[in-house]
Amino acid sequence: MGQKDIISKELLKEMARDISRHILKIEIADDMELIDKEFTRVEKRDADLVYKNGNEIVHIEIQNNYHPQMHLRMLRYLSDILFEYESFTIKQYLLFIGNDKRKMKNSIAQYKLDYSYDIIDIRDIPCESFLQSNDPSAVVLAILCDFEGKDKQEIVNTILKKLLELSTDEQSFRNYLKKVEIYSTNRDLEKYVGKGEEMLTVNIEKLPSFNKGLEKGIQEGIKEGIKEGIKEGIEKGKYETLKLSVKAFHSVGYDAQKIATLLHISKEEVDEFLMQK
Repeated sequence: MGQKDIISKELLKEMARDISRHILKIEIADDMELIDKEFTRVEKRDADLVYKNGNEIVHIEIQNNYHPQMHLRMLRYLSDILFEYESFTIKQYLLFIGNDKRKMKNSIAQYKLDYSYDIIDIRDIPCESFLQSNDPSAVVLAILCDFEGKDKQEIVNTILKKLLELSTDEQSFRNYLKKVEIYSTNRDLEKYVGKGEEMLTVNIEKLPSFNKGLEKGIQEGIKEGIKEGIKEGIEKGKYETLKLSVKAFHSVGYDAQKIATLLHISKEEVDEFLMQK
């Protein structure tokens, strides 16, 4: 995963938990511990996700193209993990998300070795099965699954809109959005996610470009010669940003109560904003 170096440990832990629960069907203990360790030998390369779950070590690699020596690479990871955790049961999975035919070997039966690991092809999982979930962590994973020939932008927009509906607040939505952005790099879907984010923020002036709202308010406050100048301009900016946010959410189909919950204001205030031109 190309962005691993800039992903927080907590986010990596959540991603390991999500993939394990929804794709690998592994029960995750509450005290699951992410192993943030660089396993280095001949070549410098970090394993994508490695975590401790009870008496098991789970190693997950995410691969988006054919690698003729993937079985050797996975064996190398196994030996490096064994050096640190020999007494644990080690489970290895390769999550293949590429568009090529999956041709990689998943076993070695020579040199007196009897080694294998599991390959899961994400294309075998219809994205619809995740899109129908009311668990946002499952909805995030739809970005990796089979779009079944449907329009990519339409599916990405559906994912983002549903995440917004299921998020309890803006911070949780931003957290899910970050995961979608990370996974999208493995499917060459970054531009679709970018356009989807533009769709959600609709004009923003239209959603959380809060600083733009403040700047606009300050400028208007100065232009109108308001006595308290910048202070009142900032307040006006907040008000204008809130109004635009309400209208943006309403334009993509959210009802007044849902908008009130997302923006932490009353339903009456939402109704008032919607009545304004």
